[in-house]
Amino acid sequence: MSNELTSPNNPRVKELVALRRRRARDGGAVTLVEGHAELVMALDAGVRPHTLFWCPALVGADQLGTVDRVVGLGAEVVRLGRQAFARAAYRQSPDGWLAVVPAVPSDLERLVTGERPLLLVCEGVEKPGNLGAILRTADAAGVTAVVAAGPVTDWGNPNLVRASKGTVFSVPVASAGSSEVLDWLASRSVPVVAATPDAETLLVDADLTGPVAVAVGSEKDGLSGRWRERAATRVRIPMLGRADSLNVATAAAILVYEAVRQRMGGPARP
Repeated sequence: MSNELTSPNNPRVKELVALRRRRARDGGAVTLVEGHAELVMALDAGVRPHTLFWCPALVGADQLGTVDRVVGLGAEVVRLGRQAFARAAYRQSPDGWLAVVPAVPSDLERLVTGERPLLLVCEGVEKPGNLGAILRTADAAGVTAVVAAGPVTDWGNPNLVRASKGTVFSVPVASAGSSEVLDWLASRSVPVVAATPDAETLLVDADLTGPVAVAVGSEKDGLSGRWRERAATRVRIPMLGRADSLNVATAAAILVYEAVRQRMGGPARP
């Protein structure tokens, strides 16, 4: 274990700051995991860090076992002083944990769907926070995989990792162009259920018990015509107030949990 680095201008600290940029992350095939809960989630999912940076001044005694756990995986462990860690961290109130880990695997062909997959497709979703929230729902609901179609952000975006609470490492994910994703689904006989506010079919009236890929669109424009046209079913979430749309992460949660309800043998709609 190295001596403590105290200067905010240390080259190692500057390297961490640089990894906030996607180009730097892609170039090194790495991403950042900040926060103890997120790091533990990643470790539990089998992630083996390259390097752990931790700040003894910020870390509680009850969490020190995580340092030993990372050391046991053969990773480099570096201690940072409070000022150096504040420079490296991207959170406003850091808790003293920051790890450099391998990039999140996102090849579409590596996904294993099984016989009755419940897939969630996000077309053109821009905000890392929304994708992170979607991943937390996907993890809780046991979704088979989350696919970014026409991706705008990367799965290793630090804000996405933070918003997902580390579930980006527990839920299989993939990224590809919309045409590739649609063809991939068709080749596996997985029908698309497109969520769109102009659909005639209510969500609760759609059969989501079999293999299905639930598709949601971008924050601004929703699903493109390509996805609506190739969908086996179009569904809408009932909107009874004045607003005409929901946040995409909220909509995804409603859609996915309706599928979960049906698959668990929930009561029929009155």
